Amino acid sequence: QLQAYGGGLVQAGGSLRLSCALSGRTFSSYAMDWFRQAPGKEREFVAAISWSGSNTYYADSVKGRFTISRDNAKNTMYLQMNSLKPEDTAVYYCAADRHQVRLEAYGMDYWGKGTLVTVSS
Repeated sequence: QLQAYGGGLVQAGGSLRLSCALSGRTFSSYAMDWFRQAPGKEREFVAAISWSGSNTYYADSVKGRFTISRDNAKNTMYLQMNSLKPEDTAVYYCAADRHQVRLEAYGMDYWGKGTLVTVSS
C-alpha cells in the first residue's frame, strides 16, 4: 500500500516536504510519481523518479522549486517543495508503476491516498 503524508498549511514562499511510503511490495521495483489535484481541476502530473533515482522529471510549473527523491532502503519517496505559491494548493498523490516512468496519470499501477497542501497568500 502507498501512503502519502506531510501536507499542511503554509504561507506563500514557504516550504513543505511530502513523503510517500510503500509497504508490502519491493519499493525499488517501482518508478514513482507525484500528482496533484486542485479543487475543480483535473489531476495533473507533478514529478517522477526512476527506480534507482538517477532520473527525475518535472512539470514546468514546479521545475526549479520542487525536488523529487527516493530512499530505497527506507521504502520512501519525497517531494521537497520550496517557494510555494497559492496555485500549488491541491491534494497531492503518490503513485507507482512497475514497468515504466510515466508522466501522466493513466496507467499507473498503484495510487496512495492523497495529502492536502494549502498555500495561503
